[in-house]
Amino acid sequence: MRIDRLSIRNLGRLRSTDLTIGPGLTVVRGPNEAGKSTVARAVELALAGSVTTPPSDLADLVPWGGAPGDVPAVDITFGWEDDAGTAHTGRAAKSFGPAGAGSARLQLDAGPVITVPAQVDAELAAITGLEGEPILRASASVGHHELVGLDRGDGVVGERLAAMISGADRATARARLRLGSELDLLRGGDRGPGRLKVAEDAVADAASRLAHGEEGLARLVRDREARTATRERRAEAEAALLERRALLEKARLAERLTAERATAAERLERYRAAVDLRDEVAVLDASHPSAAPVTVLRAGVERLRAVDTQIATLELLLVDDVHVSFDLAPEVSWKGLSRTAMLLVVAGVLGAVAGFVAGAAGIAGLVPVVPAGGALVAVLGAVLAVVARRRHAANRTDKRLRDEEVARRLRGRSDIESELKFHQAERATMLESLGFEGTAPAEAVLAAEEAHVATLGERRARLAGLVGDEPRDTLDLRRDTAALDVARASTALDDLGPIAREPNARARLEVEVSDAEGVVSRSRDDDAAANARVEQNTTDADEIAGLAERLAGWRAQLATLRRRERILARTLAEIDAAEASTMSRATRFLERRMAADVARLTGGRYREVRIRDHDLGIELLAPERGDWVPAARLSQGTLDIVYLAARLGLVRYLAADRRPPILLDDPLAGLDDARADHVLALLRGLAPDQQVLLFTTSDRYDTRADRVVVLDGPPEGPGTGGVAPA
Repeated sequence: MRIDRLSIRNLGRLRSTDLTIGPGLTVVRGPNEAGKSTVARAVELALAGSVTTPPSDLADLVPWGGAPGDVPAVDITFGWEDDAGTAHTGRAAKSFGPAGAGSARLQLDAGPVITVPAQVDAELAAITGLEGEPILRASASVGHHELVGLDRGDGVVGERLAAMISGADRATARARLRLGSELDLLRGGDRGPGRLKVAEDAVADAASRLAHGEEGLARLVRDREARTATRERRAEAEAALLERRALLEKARLAERLTAERATAAERLERYRAAVDLRDEVAVLDASHPSAAPVTVLRAGVERLRAVDTQIATLELLLVDDVHVSFDLAPEVSWKGLSRTAMLLVVAGVLGAVAGFVAGAAGIAGLVPVVPAGGALVAVLGAVLAVVARRRHAANRTDKRLRDEEVARRLRGRSDIESELKFHQAERATMLESLGFEGTAPAEAVLAAEEAHVATLGERRARLAGLVGDEPRDTLDLRRDTAALDVARASTALDDLGPIAREPNARARLEVEVSDAEGVVSRSRDDDAAANARVEQNTTDADEIAGLAERLAGWRAQLATLRRRERILARTLAEIDAAEASTMSRATRFLERRMAADVARLTGGRYREVRIRDHDLGIELLAPERGDWVPAARLSQGTLDIVYLAARLGLVRYLAADRRPPILLDDPLAGLDDARADHVLALLRGLAPDQQVLLFTTSDRYDTRADRVVVLDGPPEGPGTGGVAPA
């Protein structure tokens, strides 16, 4: 992989910097604080940095003196060859936002743009052969600070080499110590229970409390289900009640409309009959048989009748002569009969009294005969008295009749004739005034007029009974209004549907509504009782659920701790074998690579290198002694060369057939010119196959570089970094 261009924004002191990188050895030169380490860091971020890294791990990215909204960003253009030797190009851009909310963008050749950060990192790792920033910084990126302290002892070089091989930040010994500490924390000891015991106790206590809570929760669930069922029944009952009430209102409305329609129909018939009667009365008023009022006609006819009767009587009196006879018939005698009756009654009474007295005196032979004969004589006397009274009444009547007959016959014929003429004249005058020729026509007209008046009175009476004193000219309007009311009521009833035609619908629905109200009342009581049971249950479902979740979490933690214990124990048991196997392959590879590079860098003084497997200590075969010498016993310059050779070999080992850029942040500062020339020769030897970026403050490497990039020194005040290419 070869980087062609590098663009840096808001990173450290570099606010806006663009660099063109050579294909082989590129020297990035500048004074202290010119930003060389920042450029190296930018390359690390572009190749392997994660945009989701927490801000605490990227504190050194914050731009110096920048605005709060300034976001660090890097952008590289690069090329590489695949396994078939085909050349490719790509461009990667990353920005590191606050709270790990950065963005990544990668385009390979003319393919689609990749914006998923994880996918971008995976593609770049496949191209460089170094997966992750720790691996890159432990192998292909060498800082001058990493060479400090290598002369402290043989263990330091071994630890550094182990860190390079594993890509970690800690030595294997420290890893073992940490694993042991973790096991002690898990298992516990004399000082107290470990995390496993604490977790087991917590799980047991939580399981006990959860069982008790779940029992209460089960009751709560049953109570809530019962309450839900009662509420559903209550809702159904209330809905049924509303439906019944709605139907009842319809039935009542139908009943009211039916009554209104019946009333309107009755009014319609009444006003229709009234209109007919009014018209009939009008016709009768215009068709009287007589022009005279019936009272006048009746008085005249009645007087005419009286006159006719008197005329007929007088005419009968004048038919024969008047004869007066003074011979009286003998008077029927009744006084003697009356006296006889009185005597018989008295005799009978006396006989009866005598019989009673004799009986009281003790004359036994007269007791049965005398009272009976006396009673019979008294009864006969009473009968004769009644006959005598009737004869007396008949004599008085005959006498009165004889007296009247005598008076009639004594009246004169001339008076009768005069009276007859007077009545005949009166009769003629009356007929003329009434306009009739005789009494019979008058009688006929009177009968017809009386019948007509009676009919008219009957019609008027019926009309008054129908409409009372209402104006007769409004009857048509009232009839039409009643007809309209009937039509409206009928239409409304039709709109109500079958409920309007169902007989006794209101009574039936009132019963149903009453029953539904009872059901609603009972359902509300049931709901209240179910709700009371739920309220009385103090079990907190959320607390139990939380306890169950915590218990599940604690069980998961306990399982994790147990698994972690097994893993740690297994790791401690097998870490030596695994590390020995891994380190053995790595150390053999490094021995071969380092031997050639160290011999070249030391001018052939040290040609053989050995790395101990148990502690990764590096030894060189000293020609003067003919024996192996630990690298830590050599000079600092030689140790730097050995360590640099180890890093170069490690890059080859980790990247395999890939060729990532090598970043050297002034690792040659402690070398003399001869050793520095050897290192540059080695780097030049790598340049055709692998890109090298050397960051330094010295210009002694400029002539050997394919490209030199000069960084300006730090300004006196806040500003932006600049670039002066050589």
